[in-house]
Amino acid sequence: MAKERISPAKPFRGVLTVPGDKSISHRCAILASLAEGKSEIFNFSAAADCQSTLDCLRSLGVHIEEKSSGVIIEGKGLSGWQAPHKRLDAGNSGTTIRLLSGALAGQNFTSEITGDSSLQRRPMRRIIEPLRQMGASIEARQDEFAPLKIRGGSLRPIEYSPVVASAQVKSAILLAGLFSEGETSIREPVRTRDHTELSLREMGAKIAHQDGFVRLQGRPRLRARQVAVPGDISAATFFLAAALIVPDSELIVQSVGLNPTRTAILDFLSSIGAPVSVVALAERDGELVGDINVHHAPLKGGKISGALVARLIDELPMLAALGPYTEEGIEIRDAKELRVKESDRIAVVAENLRRMGAQVEEFPDGLRVTGRETGRLRGATIDPHQDHRIAMAFSIAALGAQGETIIRDPHCVSISFPGFFKLLHTLLHLDSSG
Repeated sequence: MAKERISPAKPFRGVLTVPGDKSISHRCAILASLAEGKSEIFNFSAAADCQSTLDCLRSLGVHIEEKSSGVIIEGKGLSGWQAPHKRLDAGNSGTTIRLLSGALAGQNFTSEITGDSSLQRRPMRRIIEPLRQMGASIEARQDEFAPLKIRGGSLRPIEYSPVVASAQVKSAILLAGLFSEGETSIREPVRTRDHTELSLREMGAKIAHQDGFVRLQGRPRLRARQVAVPGDISAATFFLAAALIVPDSELIVQSVGLNPTRTAILDFLSSIGAPVSVVALAERDGELVGDINVHHAPLKGGKISGALVARLIDELPMLAALGPYTEEGIEIRDAKELRVKESDRIAVVAENLRRMGAQVEEFPDGLRVTGRETGRLRGATIDPHQDHRIAMAFSIAALGAQGETIIRDPHCVSISFPGFFKLLHTLLHLDSSG
C-alpha cells in the first residue's frame, strides 16, 4: 500500500494558489449542460468528484471538451439530455449523485445512478422525498441508498422545508424546480452555501432569497456563459492551518472564493486568535474573490455547535486536528452529519488523534479534543479510511508533531485535491528568511 511520509516542518513564508472550488465546479458544469449554447469554465476543479460529474454528463449526451485552462460544455437547453445507455456512476461524490438526481427527475426518460461502496452507504432519502413530492418516481435500496432508479417527467413546484440543513438537498430541489411550471420554494432557517442560486441568477433564472425562503421560477431559458472558478476555500483551509501550526510562518493564499456562506472558517479562526485578513476583495462572475493572509500565532481554542456546524461541515476534520495546537482545545457538537460522510469522520478523527497522543472524548454528535497541555503530538501511522479530508487534515497536523508521520492510502486525496501533496511539498520549501 502506498504511503506518504510527513516530517516536522521548518518555518515557511510565501504565496500559494489552490485549485478551483469543487462545489462551484460541479454546479457550473451541470447548469452549463442545461443552458443554451457553449459555456467555458476556467480553472475547473481537477478533483475526481468533479470528473465524476463530467463523466455522468457525457453519458447523458452532453459534449464536453477538457483543456488545460478548464472545460467547454455545449448545452442544449433543459430538454437536451439523452437517456443514458448505462447506469450513471457518481464515484465517491455525494454532490454528483444528489444534484444530478434533481435534474434527472425532470427528464422524460428513466435513468439509474449509483456510486462506489462508500457513496452507497450515504443517506439519499433527504432528496428522494422532496423529488417524489414534485412528481418523480424514485426507487432506492431500502428506500434510502443508491443505486437510485429515477423515472422523471412533468414536475410540479413545491414548498419544502428540508430536515437537514444541506446545500446539496437545496440544490437538488432547485434543479428539479427548473422543470416545473410555477414557483419552487425552499425554507432555509440555516443558510447554506448558495453557489447554485448565484449561478442560476448569472445564467438568467429568476431566483431570490425572501423571508427565509429560496424561491425559483420554473422553466427558465438558461444562458451559456464564460466563468472563472475561484480557488477553493476548503482547500485553502489546510494551508492556513499549516501556517498556524508551524512557528514563524506566514502565508498568502491568492484568488480564493470568499462567498459569505463559506467564510465561517475565517470567522472561526479569527475567534480563536488566528491573525487572518483578506485583501484584494472583488466580485467575479457573481462570486466574491480575494487573497487570504495568515501568520503563526497562539490559538486559544473554542467550540463549534448549532448553526455553525452546517457552515463548517467540510472544515471540521481540519479544525479537530488543530485542537492539540490550541490552549483550550476544540469541541464539536451537533455534528451527527459527520458520521455519514466518506467515512465516520467523528470516529476516524478521534482514532487518529489518539494515535498521535492527543486526548479525545467522543460523543454521538461530535468530539472534544484537549489542547496543548497534554504535550506535543507525536508522529504516528495514520489510517484515513479512504477519506480525503482525513488524510489531508492529519498531513497538516503532522507538521508540528515530534517525529515522522506516515499517511496510509494517500491517493484518496484525489477525490477532492489531486495535487495536495505536491502543493504541500512546495509550501514546506518556501524560505521563511526571504
